[in-house]
Amino acid sequence: MSFDFGGSPLDRRAFLKLGGAAAASAAATASGLFGKSPFASFGSQDASPSARPNILFISCDDLRPEFGFQGNSVIQTPNIDRLASRSTTFGRVYSQMSMCNPCRTSLLTGLRPDTTRIYDQDTHFRSVLPNAVTLPQAFKNAGYETVAVGKLFHNTLPDPASWSRPEAEIPLNFPYLNPETRTRLEKRREKARSMGRSDGFISAFLRGPATEAYDAPDNLYEDGAIADVAIGLLRELRGKQPFFLGVGFISPHLPFVSPKKYWDLYDRDKIPPAPNYYPPKGAPRFSLNKLTELRCHEDFILAPDPTEGLLPEPQARLLKHGYYASVSFVDAQVGRVLEVLAALGLRDNTIVVLLGDSGWKLGEHSGWGKLTNYEIDTRATLIISAPNLAPAAKIENRIVELVDLHPSMCELAGIAPPANLDGISFAPLFRDAERPWKTAAFSQFPRGFTNRIMGRAMRTERYRYVEWIDWYDETLIATEIYDQKTDPQENVNIAGDPGNAGLVRTLAAQMKAGPKAALPSK
Repeated sequence: MSFDFGGSPLDRRAFLKLGGAAAASAAATASGLFGKSPFASFGSQDASPSARPNILFISCDDLRPEFGFQGNSVIQTPNIDRLASRSTTFGRVYSQMSMCNPCRTSLLTGLRPDTTRIYDQDTHFRSVLPNAVTLPQAFKNAGYETVAVGKLFHNTLPDPASWSRPEAEIPLNFPYLNPETRTRLEKRREKARSMGRSDGFISAFLRGPATEAYDAPDNLYEDGAIADVAIGLLRELRGKQPFFLGVGFISPHLPFVSPKKYWDLYDRDKIPPAPNYYPPKGAPRFSLNKLTELRCHEDFILAPDPTEGLLPEPQARLLKHGYYASVSFVDAQVGRVLEVLAALGLRDNTIVVLLGDSGWKLGEHSGWGKLTNYEIDTRATLIISAPNLAPAAKIENRIVELVDLHPSMCELAGIAPPANLDGISFAPLFRDAERPWKTAAFSQFPRGFTNRIMGRAMRTERYRYVEWIDWYDETLIATEIYDQKTDPQENVNIAGDPGNAGLVRTLAAQMKAGPKAALPSK
């Protein structure tokens, strides 16, 4: 008998050990033997560090929740699908801001953007909250060996205090393999340096093509190299339990670069286009992103803003093909890491988290990228697999936020979370996925010169409500409401309909009450 996990079979002994632990957990849950934690064999805050589970924390940048196990018959994600089949999956998990630095800061500190005051890509949260205790730092303080490779915090703003040692170096830091592209970019960068441009400017705005398909081994691209380093760290950490290993993959973030074999998995003409390749009717112009990131790439410098026009169909199909290829590429790297985890005999005492930090538009609302308050950008990916959790559990109908991940992981592992977190543990949902839970999720995104306008979004069971407010005088500039029951793609803003005046007042009052009022009763 074998247990296939990420492409690696476990032997019968490991399978029985895993199954026995799950049975013990179920029995303990029924009798209430272990208090708050859903685990019987670990999860007790009284347990010694050596008795606690390891953590394998895998993040993928801009990995929107669209996989084979979720019904997409085109995208090929066999390893993530296999992981999901033996995990707890979340159908309604939301990011607090669909931008790398604010989002990563929020989920790793357990604090909302208005607490961290991080609204941009350049400010380190330690400059505002020097004493914040991050998720990996909480584990380090509890006796874990915390180690990282790849992008966990925003890649230009690492946090040494979170890790037991310096983050592992990746031998590659240039996304392109095509020699012509590399030569062209280096000449362009030399010219920029001679003009006094900073390395930050060069990295951010002088990028090569938005896509690349090059016939090369996986580990010549950055994510393949990250997987190699992660595998080496797993082998090293095997005898240093408990450990918290953070593995931050870059894909499917732009540029969409991956070995040609992953592009060859798809027929570009058979990848379906976005069903709503147009802006939402009645939405304010500033609610949509400006495609700034896409236009940093040399082949999309003149890409039109969503309210000004559409990308030509060949470009749109190229981008979606590139995104799908990148997802399949990172899926393969996730599979490689999980295969070694199982082969090393670590699977039966390791909690695996797979996280996508935000959504991403692939033509929806005529947009490409994230940076909005809409469902397509704020809905994220979250899969949690643990030996003592019942396999294939689904938490589909309860609202969860990424700000909740910090206290949840602490509870699942049996360590005390820091005080005064904004998030709450969703561990009770593992025991009862249908219990009453949060009534709303809250996200935000700034717009305007110096981010003067703040858009605040609230996702309730049925509606997405957005207020756009001038920060300096608290003036309400615009309102959006989308009915998820009749308009799940959020194509028509109904806030201006006179017949919805009562609904506007109700949702505005709920927004004013804020996240604390949306918490489940104890």
